[in-house]
Amino acid sequence: MEKATLVLEGGATRGVFTSGVLDYLMEKDLYMSHVIGVSAGSCNGVDYVSKQIGRTKECMIYDDDEFDYYFGVRKFVKEKSVLNMDLIFDRFPNEIYPFDYDTYFQSEIKTEWVVTNCETGKPEYMDDKKEKEKLMKICRASCSMPLLSPIVKIDGTPYLDGGLADSIPLKRAITYGNKKIVIISTKDRGYRKKLVTRGQRKIYERAYKKYPNLVKTIMYRPFHYNAVISHIEKLEDEGKVFVIRPEIPLISRLERDTAKLTKFYEHGYEQGEKYFEDLQNYLKCR
Repeated sequence: MEKATLVLEGGATRGVFTSGVLDYLMEKDLYMSHVIGVSAGSCNGVDYVSKQIGRTKECMIYDDDEFDYYFGVRKFVKEKSVLNMDLIFDRFPNEIYPFDYDTYFQSEIKTEWVVTNCETGKPEYMDDKKEKEKLMKICRASCSMPLLSPIVKIDGTPYLDGGLADSIPLKRAITYGNKKIVIISTKDRGYRKKLVTRGQRKIYERAYKKYPNLVKTIMYRPFHYNAVISHIEKLEDEGKVFVIRPEIPLISRLERDTAKLTKFYEHGYEQGEKYFEDLQNYLKCR
């Protein structure tokens, strides 16, 4: 196991790129001592720690309509969610695509999954290596996109998507003390988030009027994200972090076309293979 920190960005269905990269790394038996994931990155991360090659891909690219995790308009109105979160975080891990809890719980890899506290608007870094239900609830909260997913309560506290408060937890990764940090991004180099519009702000304020700190975090998110990205690119140019990212046009955050999802997954696998030797050299260099 390499003494290094692996940081996994979210991005909803763009996370299928990350699963391609990680599948290649797992095939090469390359594991890092610390993993921190955000949103879809948390789902990728738990499968990496449980050493289940191909599981994330199976969950995200379905062949059977029975396993379609998208709700239609009618169900969205009823369920207050664009995704079938019960299917993703209950039936998938416990019935359809069994998650290897034993391997995960016994792993020596240090893990944290990022969630956003709706009351404080701050990021929190969670994990659970004892309770199956608690672990999946953490992943569910980390992936719960604002407006498109309901708030998830953990021990009575409301949480949403970890990407709102800490999209790429570089600062947190640095606190682990590892000299090597590997980042798998789901965006191309040069990508920057657009500012929240006045109209969008009003929608968020109405939806989360009980959580003013959360709204502030959402409004500030593009500034924070863009600043972190600029810092990462600087560190990357200096050889201080290693980044694997897409080099083809991005897919939609809620892509449903299986051909496009498969292509993006395969691109991730190819990027893992393309940069594997460089990654090994980076990890070995002191």
